[in-house]
Amino acid sequence: MRREGGCQCGQVRYAVEGEPVHAALCHCSDCRASAGAPVMAWAAFASEHFSVLAGEARAYNSSRAAFRHFCPSCGTGLWYVNEEALPGLVDIQIATLDDPEALPPTAHIQAAEQLSWMKGAENLMHFDRFPGA
Repeated sequence: MRREGGCQCGQVRYAVEGEPVHAALCHCSDCRASAGAPVMAWAAFASEHFSVLAGEARAYNSSRAAFRHFCPSCGTGLWYVNEEALPGLVDIQIATLDDPEALPPTAHIQAAEQLSWMKGAENLMHFDRFPGA
């Protein structure tokens, strides 16, 4: 199966073939710092099945062999490569896929670093839009 995705402004587009090795929610502090969010959703694919269709992402060496790729125009984080931790894989940020609903995460990873207030977050009040709107 072919999936496509890209950044918010549309400058960088990518495609990936096949099924992911894993799809997970990551709670590590590096992901939090990179995204400015309490958790990130990732889907890992074999590197040879990944291709950039348009634009050129910029890479940031966030730690040791870890490279986080993002759009240089809008800043959207797109994919992650770490040949030490994930050899031969590219980890795509699921939310950047054109159809992120198609790859629901099946696990939590780096849960030792999960923010304590994320436990039970599903029990917070839910609003379809902004409260009072």
